[in-house]
Amino acid sequence: MKRIQHWLPVTLLIILTVSWLAAPSSACYTVVVGKDASTQGCVIVGHNEDDAAPQVVNHHKIGRVKHPPGAKVKLLGGGEVDQVPETWAYFWEEMPGMLFSDSFLNEWGVCVTSDNCPSREDKPVLTDGGISKDLRFLIAQRATTAREGVALAAQLVERFGYDHPGRTYIIADPKEGWLFCAVNGKHWLAQRVPDDQVAMVANTYSIRQVDLKDTANVKASTDIVRYAKKRGWYNPKKEAFDFAAAYADPEVATDSSNVCRQWAGLNYLTTKPRSPHQELPFSLVPKGKLGVAEVTNILRDHYTGTDFYQPGQDANPHSGSIGTICNETTQTSFVAELRGDGSKVPVEMGLVYWVTLGPPCTSVYLPFHFGMEDFPSCYVTATESPTISNWQARVSTPFEADARQAYWTFSGFHHWVFEDYTNLRKPMGEFVRQFQNRAFIMRDNLEATWLRPNHAPGLTQPALFQAMVTNYNYGLYLQAIEGMREVLPEK
Repeated sequence: MKRIQHWLPVTLLIILTVSWLAAPSSACYTVVVGKDASTQGCVIVGHNEDDAAPQVVNHHKIGRVKHPPGAKVKLLGGGEVDQVPETWAYFWEEMPGMLFSDSFLNEWGVCVTSDNCPSREDKPVLTDGGISKDLRFLIAQRATTAREGVALAAQLVERFGYDHPGRTYIIADPKEGWLFCAVNGKHWLAQRVPDDQVAMVANTYSIRQVDLKDTANVKASTDIVRYAKKRGWYNPKKEAFDFAAAYADPEVATDSSNVCRQWAGLNYLTTKPRSPHQELPFSLVPKGKLGVAEVTNILRDHYTGTDFYQPGQDANPHSGSIGTICNETTQTSFVAELRGDGSKVPVEMGLVYWVTLGPPCTSVYLPFHFGMEDFPSCYVTATESPTISNWQARVSTPFEADARQAYWTFSGFHHWVFEDYTNLRKPMGEFVRQFQNRAFIMRDNLEATWLRPNHAPGLTQPALFQAMVTNYNYGLYLQAIEGMREVLPEK
């Protein structure tokens, strides 16, 4: 979608820039498209996972696992929960060594990812060490719907307490997208994204005024209002209850990076531009329906065409003082296309995980269908994060498009493109554009062929179906490798 420009007063720009310098924030970003707001008639989730180097990213497909009676799950904090008889199959986007950076898509189309959203809570109550990394694993392994995932998250947070300053979990399935806001300790609130709307999350709570009696769309810990009043974060005599205003860390909530990224994403959706100093809504009805392509455009955003566009030396769009949606710390980005109800397309083909490695502006979103056997072995890089010296050495060595090492190839490509961005941005941009269009066309052709009325072996010949989508996914990956070679000849 075309960027909508909006002129901001110079004084506001100065204020926002100062706040960025005073309060830098780690940055992740998420887009949630309601099923009636998407071109596919299903929920779509897009996410940039931003973590400063050194990092690596692995991708796995984990099968169903049966567990013996009486088995327990030992939590990282020391507590434990009863194991279920069988855990579901799922895609796992893993960042070794990171507690809050992994994302999941399970066989029921339940997608789980998160954004760091610090709260102002300074007196958290934890039991048995609280719960942290395990929360998303348990949702992916056990939930068959987003609502089940929200209920499980609520149960675990209330039982153990959330062992982190605060976070928004995005828990979605083919029909519903939910934002689950965990506060440090045992308080939480969740809201469903309306079916005809799109929501954005940029590292601060985005849920504002809600009707707590509307239990079909809003859920919360029972004392969420009472506790805010007790702590002096909310005065019912002066204002209506606003979750973000009450619970978010005020410094983080006004951080220019968070405000501007939220503003930039929302402005993709509307013909009437907004200003970042206005209160930004939880979600909006978009001017047109969004598909995977539109979501990738948002995830690649650098504020181009706005007053916040701050290219630096060699036109580097990541060098400005205000953090962009796509930035140097983006280690991976995905768009989860959740066509998983099986009514029109088999789940094995309907669930598609479009993935980049490295910042998405220099990468391509490659589709991986849930019906494939596993991610290519080249998508597993290391069992632990590297040292900073090793990471820097790997990405800055003379470029080699090595199909056996996906993470290092994409990260190295980004590094060398930005070494000569002025000369390489056009051929790089053309490669990304052409490849992405071709990937969409090839995916459509693949599904049209496979789902013809007289040819539906996806339901009757699962082994053939699995081999087909595995070869298709890997074939596109090899084409991406070749495209990088053409843009940046190996040295």
